[in-house]
Amino acid sequence: MEVNKEKIEAILKKYGVDSYKWINPGGVVVSQWVRMKCMFGCSSYNSNATCPPNVPPVDDCRKFMQEYDSGLILHFNKFLDNPEERKEYCLGINKILLKIERDVFLAGYHKSFSTFIDECRLCSDCTGKRETCKNTKDSRPGPESLAVDVFKTVSKYGFPINVLKGYNEEMNRYSLLLVE
Repeated sequence: MEVNKEKIEAILKKYGVDSYKWINPGGVVVSQWVRMKCMFGCSSYNSNATCPPNVPPVDDCRKFMQEYDSGLILHFNKFLDNPEERKEYCLGINKILLKIERDVFLAGYHKSFSTFIDECRLCSDCTGKRETCKNTKDSRPGPESLAVDVFKTVSKYGFPINVLKGYNEEMNRYSLLLVE
């Protein structure tokens, strides 16, 4: 079934998402270095049920992306200088992403899958293990958890992204919405 872009874009508009681009998910850059950064540099490693090592190996993530012919990069930007406000903002966006994924699914796209814009955080007391996750139905990985080189991928499509040097800078966060 060919994707009805207007139908999907109407769903995005319903939830206030206006910064996005259609992509071929096979072109999403999936790299081993991203997994290494998770393992050696991220405090969520082995403490979040949707972060490594609780996600598929890098090669499986690459194969997963290649199974889709259509997808979108969704862009969310916000200036919040308080780290706790950033966490709450991202959680709110992640909840919206779940609604979008569900609406896309109900529109007839049974393979719809969305990544969160950061780690899951749906539960305040994450078990840290996929096997004991309290919210397996709604938890989703962020793109980095799937070894997506977000910098290289979004730059290919002209989206802004840079390393933040402090909380006084605007953050740009991204989600992948895979549709078929």
